Amino acid sequence: MTDNMAANTSASDIPEPADGYVGDPAVRAEWDNRYADRQQLWSGEPNGALVAEVAGLTPGRVLDVGCGEGADAVWLASRGWDVTALEVSGVALERAAGHARDSGLAVRWVHAALTEAGLPPGSFDLVSAQYPALLRTPDAAAERALLAAVAPGGVLLLVHHAGMDTQHAHDSEFDPADYVWPSMVAALLDEDWVTEVHEQRPRVAPDGGAGAHHADDLVLRVRRLR
Repeated sequence: MTDNMAANTSASDIPEPADGYVGDPAVRAEWDNRYADRQQLWSGEPNGALVAEVAGLTPGRVLDVGCGEGADAVWLASRGWDVTALEVSGVALERAAGHARDSGLAVRWVHAALTEAGLPPGSFDLVSAQYPALLRTPDAAAERALLAAVAPGGVLLLVHHAGMDTQHAHDSEFDPADYVWPSMVAALLDEDWVTEVHEQRPRVAPDGGAGAHHADDLVLRVRRLR
């Protein structure tokens, strides 16, 4: 990381949700139900693409978008990152907070949707979004929120399952056209950004957990110049 990190922006600058959650209640309920169906939904291990891409970065402030049960957030905190972790599911956040406590690590948990969280712009040295379920809107609100959170000199790392973006809607009511994919974020980049990685690669998948059957990742890593 560069010396241009937003050191003057503290965690206290991020507004606390007045009722404990900021976002669409239907989205929260959907994800709460999904997590409640299983004692543990994910593997409990950090995502392989995150581990690989963060290896050469100097720890600073990081935003973990869609943190789930907290494996990435806890891993980042254990390596010296100042972690803010964002999630719509309260069930997942309770598990994540427990994971952090058991590990003796401090993480700031935010129960909110990305586009409604009120995050200070340009305040994170790393924004990590690992397989996020970000809903697409005509104004590209989620894509712009990801980019806006990155500090000058900082990195956005967006990873998704390869091939899902080209699937047709099917019986589970999943329609790829409803969601944000790396190519949509890449399309918004201007001269303030440099693309460091934009590729499909074999996935290094943790054992167990939902999503383990996906074989390849789409990895977008971009750095904000100013």
